[in-house]
Amino acid sequence: MGRYLSYSLLPFAFCLGVADAIAQGYPAKTVRIIVPFAPGGTADTLGRIAAAKLTQSLGQTFVVENRPGAGGLLGSELASNSTPDGYTLVVSGVASHVIAPALAAKPPFDPVKDFTHIALFGGPPAVFGVHPSLPTKDLKAFVALARSKPHELTYGSPGNGTQGHLMAELFRQRAGIDIVHVPYKGASIAVVDIVAGHIHAISTTLTTASAQIRAGRVRALAISSESRLADYPGVPTFRDAGYRDVVGTVWFSLSGPAGMPVDAVNRLNGEVRKVLELPDVRERLRPDGILPNQLDAKAFSAFMVAEVKRWGPIVRASGAGVD
Repeated sequence: MGRYLSYSLLPFAFCLGVADAIAQGYPAKTVRIIVPFAPGGTADTLGRIAAAKLTQSLGQTFVVENRPGAGGLLGSELASNSTPDGYTLVVSGVASHVIAPALAAKPPFDPVKDFTHIALFGGPPAVFGVHPSLPTKDLKAFVALARSKPHELTYGSPGNGTQGHLMAELFRQRAGIDIVHVPYKGASIAVVDIVAGHIHAISTTLTTASAQIRAGRVRALAISSESRLADYPGVPTFRDAGYRDVVGTVWFSLSGPAGMPVDAVNRLNGEVRKVLELPDVRERLRPDGILPNQLDAKAFSAFMVAEVKRWGPIVRASGAGVD
C-alpha cells in the first residue's frame, strides 16, 4: 500500500519541483515588458522604472517595448496571446484593461480571464481645474455657475473614454449639471488650450496638469484621490466637496498572459512591491501624486474585477468610443 501511495504522489512531487525550479531560476533570460501606449506617458514612465529596477534586483534584463494603439488594446492583446512563461509582460491599467475593452464593440480580450494580474503600481488621481479667469474659486461655485448657464461651460479631457473624461462624467452626473465635453487627442493639447483660455475647464491626470497648476495658469478645484495630497494641501478632494463616490486614480499595473506559473507571479509581485518602496522611486513619483500600492497578486486580481464592474456602467453612459 505504501509503495502505491508513494508512486501516486510522484506526479504531485514533480509539479512541486518544477514550480520551485521556476521560482528559483526565474528569470533565466531577458523579459519583455510591453507598454501599450506611446513613449513619454505615465504608463511608459512606470514601465521603465520597473524594468530598470527589476533588471538590478533579478539579474536579468527587462526591456520595454512600446506597442500603442486603440486605447491600449493592441499591445495588451499581443501580451494576452503570448506564451505564459513569464517572459512577456504588459503594463496594464484602468485605461487599457477596464475602459478600452468596455468601449470596444468587440473587445479582443477579456481583461480578467485572459490575463494573469501580477502587481499594482498605482497611479495619479484626476484633477478638475478651471482657467483663472473663471469666477469660481471652488467646486460649489463652479456647479452654481454651470446650473445658471446650462450647456455653455466647456471642459476638455485627453480624449473620449479616458479616465479624465469618465471622472468628469461621473462628477457631472452626481452634480446634475450640463457642461460640454471637448475631447482632445492627448492631455498635453488640452492643457495648452485651457492655459490659452479656449476652454473653461479641464479634467485630466494630475501628472499632466501639475506644472500649470503650480504656475497658477490652471486653478485646481478638486482631485479624485481619497484624501488630500501633501504636495497640494490647498486642493480639496471631490469627497471634501460632497461627491463621495467621485474617487479613483488613473492606475497602472503589471500583468502577463493567463496561466503564468504562480511562483513566478509571486516573485514578481514581491519584487515590484520592493521597487515601489525604494526612496528614489517614491521621490520620483510623489510630485505627480502617484501613490504606490502594496497589494499581493490575489488582492490585485480582486481589485481588477471590482474596477471592471465599477466603471462599466459609467463607460456605457458616457457614449464614448475607442479613439
